[in-house]
Amino acid sequence: MPRSDLLQADRPLTIALSKGRILDDTLPLLESAGLMPDEDLNKTRKLMVDGTGGVRFLLIRAADVATYVEHGAADMGIVGRDLLLEHRPHVLQPLDLHIGCCRLCVAGPRELVEKGAPKPGSRIRVATKYDYLTERYYLSQGVHADIIHLYGSMELAPLVGMADRIVDLVETGSTLKANNLIEETTLYDISSRLVINPASMATRKSQIQPILDTLTAAVNQTEGQV
Repeated sequence: MPRSDLLQADRPLTIALSKGRILDDTLPLLESAGLMPDEDLNKTRKLMVDGTGGVRFLLIRAADVATYVEHGAADMGIVGRDLLLEHRPHVLQPLDLHIGCCRLCVAGPRELVEKGAPKPGSRIRVATKYDYLTERYYLSQGVHADIIHLYGSMELAPLVGMADRIVDLVETGSTLKANNLIEETTLYDISSRLVINPASMATRKSQIQPILDTLTAAVNQTEGQV
């Protein structure tokens, strides 16, 4: 549950973001809602930056954004659907921003994948940082998956014989191809979502709703131009 002292109405409306490509796609949407940081978020070394419109921004790891929102340290945040599915935080998800689009896929060495998916009752080793989603998928297939948790460079695990498959985000597939891996199946289509702390939505709706409405209009306009 959110801590009441973190949800003080007199503190600035707080938005949690993470650096990287998603931030570059996010800033124009925030600007459309009149929310601009006072500093370049890609260059600053600060973790908390004030902005226009009476807001402040937190710059944290992508995997932590939903946690900060869930516990009330941030009122809102932008986070990938993959992390929401994996960690299942108690947050509102009112808007798909249609940025950071990719897929969460099962992939493996070409010679293994072309032989077919693992049969029910079989056992395989899977490298991933999505332990929950991976285990749930293979359970649904009747396959026992030994999960090898990695934080990055998943493609290396099959190359050195540590894993039979990987479960990871795929955008263009170029990294898979370069390492002689191919996709076996897509588990989820992924994009970035706006998330809101439920208590913040209840107590600060007059501040949050106009931002949500403006972002929704900006996303719809962008989608209409594609």
